[in-house]
Amino acid sequence: MRRRSFLIRAGAAAAAVGGGLWLKDHVIWRRPALRFPDGGTSGWSPFVVHDAATPTVRVRIAGREVTALIDSGAQYSVIDRALVEELGLTSFFDMPMVAYGVGGQPQVGRGVTLDLTIGSLSVGGLRTAILDLGPLAAEAGLSAPLVLGQDLLGEAVLDLNMKGRRARLADPADHVVSPALRPVPVKRSGTALSAEVTVEGAVIRAVIDTGFSSLISLSQGAAETAGLLDGRAETAGSSIVLGGVARARVIEARTVTFGDDLWRGVRTPVFADSPLPNYPDALLGVAAFEDRDVSLDLGRGRLHVSPQMDLTVG
Repeated sequence: MRRRSFLIRAGAAAAAVGGGLWLKDHVIWRRPALRFPDGGTSGWSPFVVHDAATPTVRVRIAGREVTALIDSGAQYSVIDRALVEELGLTSFFDMPMVAYGVGGQPQVGRGVTLDLTIGSLSVGGLRTAILDLGPLAAEAGLSAPLVLGQDLLGEAVLDLNMKGRRARLADPADHVVSPALRPVPVKRSGTALSAEVTVEGAVIRAVIDTGFSSLISLSQGAAETAGLLDGRAETAGSSIVLGGVARARVIEARTVTFGDDLWRGVRTPVFADSPLPNYPDALLGVAAFEDRDVSLDLGRGRLHVSPQMDLTVG
């Protein structure tokens, strides 16, 4: 399997571990405690999977280094069930949870409380869902048995240097946005951050999803609104979801805009609509930020991005 073809399919994984991973909690999900060193950042960490579009970093848990996917589309952090067993973790809490991927198959699990470090940042009491991540955690996939979601990102500013393939987390109290970055209009949608995009002129609100490697994906309803289901050619695609692989329709959108940026001829995965509440109409992935600097402040609902050199792509 070629890496590029894998990433196109894995890009839709955020619909499972991002847009589609909307866990129902029955008690208050306590915030983690972040302890930043002097300087107020975790320090820059190179992407572990260097040729993948999505940000992956080294995290130390229970004396062992593991790869974690930084996923601003995931409502909660998630750890693979097999890794919990390997690490011998015991700080469980009983919280019935149901997680749905785009394939429609639910998983019911418990949670575990993690203490971990990311670079020089210490994170205590991160309440993490235990689920079978399937191919996402496997060596043939992204090899990321840990997903860092909105519960963690809501407590820190995420800086991405996409050209340099590195990421860091910063203390919101001390963080200063580079003057080279410009603000992008966004708003909080629950615990997620969303922005308006246009697909062939239709305005659609999309969740900003760093766990999604492609530019955009749409629900079937959003694709109908944008006029993509007009009989034009489409191809079959597949995506990594919770515990397996689900199918998607891939249709070319003639134009997609986000902020001041325009893309043409965008291959767009389209997934079946979900009856679940708060299920997003669209995901905006990291291909929107290719070779750019990004500052994502989920807690305060802010996004800053460096401008593209050429605003027309494709």
